[in-house]
Amino acid sequence: MSELAMTPRRPYMVRAVYDWILDNQLTPFLVVDAEIPGCQLPWEFVQDGQIVLNITPTAVANLVIGNDQLTFNARFSGKPHQVFVPMAAVLALYARENGAGSLFEHEPGYDTVEPMSEPEPETETAPKPAAPHLKVVK
Repeated sequence: MSELAMTPRRPYMVRAVYDWILDNQLTPFLVVDAEIPGCQLPWEFVQDGQIVLNITPTAVANLVIGNDQLTFNARFSGKPHQVFVPMAAVLALYARENGAGSLFEHEPGYDTVEPMSEPEPETETAPKPAAPHLKVVK
């Protein structure tokens, strides 16, 4: 099978890096491009088109890292949210304590991202910010 015919490696790498960070008793932080269609996020916390999410097991419930999306439930400022992140929107996963982790490079499988069937939107949403910019968060 040629490389062009292969499925994207990002979901496999996300699961591996997540497990590696947890195995080292560190806190996994996920960087998401909020501009990708299909994201369901707490929009009031999106900055410069991105959001950084703490996805440690004590911070989220029902985390599922699938091949097409990452989903979980969490509280933001005391409000419950269902978070839905298409795998194409995952930019990086790193350990909060030391920055170790992975930036995810462009993959042809994500060139034409179609909106996925989303869960019902939250009643309170803030407007989506403009163009995304990746920055290091410590």
